[in-house]
Amino acid sequence: MQTILDWINNNQDMLIEYSIKVIIAIVILIASRIASKIVTGIMRRGMEKKEVDGAVISFLSAIVKSIIFITALLVALSQIGVQTTSFIAILGAAGLAIGLALQGSLSNIASGVLLIMFRPLRAGEYVECGGTAGTVEEINIFQTILMTPDRKVVYVPNSQVIGSAIVNYNREPLRRIDLVIGVSYSANLQHTKKVLMEELEKDERILEDPAPVVTVTALNSSSVDFNVRPWTKTEDHWPTRWDLLERIKDRLDEEGIGIPFPQMDVHMKKDQ
Repeated sequence: MQTILDWINNNQDMLIEYSIKVIIAIVILIASRIASKIVTGIMRRGMEKKEVDGAVISFLSAIVKSIIFITALLVALSQIGVQTTSFIAILGAAGLAIGLALQGSLSNIASGVLLIMFRPLRAGEYVECGGTAGTVEEINIFQTILMTPDRKVVYVPNSQVIGSAIVNYNREPLRRIDLVIGVSYSANLQHTKKVLMEELEKDERILEDPAPVVTVTALNSSSVDFNVRPWTKTEDHWPTRWDLLERIKDRLDEEGIGIPFPQMDVHMKKDQ
């Protein structure tokens, strides 16, 4: 114990100097954290004023935070006497080894950059990608976050998103409703077509341009199938579809137009 105290007494100046350097390094790290919040806050406000997509804002904010932290860490290490040149060389060698071990993660980062550059999907859009359908909540460095219609949060790796077909349901302002309505063979086709068109004309959400289409599409084994294809604004697609199905069923019942069940005629032959 006395030996330790003697060593401390003999090296007070060095300990004080080193303690000051450590405190300065800690202050640098704390300041970098505060600075990253300030910088990313300013970035967010500026990009929100320019109506930049929320997914882009989240991705760039994460990148800026990482850059500020790494820079501050190198400065802090330099402050306490660590040779950052050799440290960077060590980091480079370690980075190569880690890169080989984490190829999937690096692929996700590269895919995230491509998603931000080409923007096949944006925050708030309903998409199908990577085997999942949902509303885009955020695109971060590694993952794209989707919210499904039943309020489940799904984290899809960016590499899966960029490596699969992306179906974007909100990018275009208009969307077509595709219905197949089957009626019995005894129904008058022209009258049925007129009835279906009248139901389309009653709904104000259905657009006149492009014009809706009602046409016979198939003569099936037990029904004559009509294609009913009106156009709506994208946000009206599902409510209009559900209402149309209900109204068409009621109207066909009123007009005495049958909607047949699948059926098969069986003929039995008696031996004499």
